[in-house]
Amino acid sequence: MTINRRELSISGLALSTLAVSALALTASALAASADEEAVAKKVEAFRLAQIAADPKALGALCWDDLSYSHSSGKVEDKATFIANATDGKSKFLSIEYKDPTIKVVGPAAIVRFHWVAEQEMAADGKKVPTNLHILMNWQKQGDEWKLLSRAATKL
Repeated sequence: MTINRRELSISGLALSTLAVSALALTASALAASADEEAVAKKVEAFRLAQIAADPKALGALCWDDLSYSHSSGKVEDKATFIANATDGKSKFLSIEYKDPTIKVVGPAAIVRFHWVAEQEMAADGKKVPTNLHILMNWQKQGDEWKLLSRAATKL
């Protein structure tokens, strides 16, 4: 079998193109996983801020245009969500985000998980469990990920 220069050149070009494509895919995968990791950290910070009923932390994690939808169908803007989440009428005893998935699509991240929580009502000490499916949409601007919207469905 003989290989001439032209065939060798075409083979080399094909291999170079393949190598560059593989490198681009690897770089893209690494960027996506770095973004997924950054979003995962924000999601955990949000969970901890909910348990702590920390208005500053919640405010820092949410866009000003937040749309926060409860499983009851009630929709709140950022100010209303933070006010209601930190008013002291109830406190979270626990919040678990089970089986989370994060999919980064450009400057957006789609986060889904199974929410299992227990709250204690301040008025009567009654403990209330919640079992929900949550969809969160996070948006990146610059290097910062913030919660843009959240929707809950009762399970």
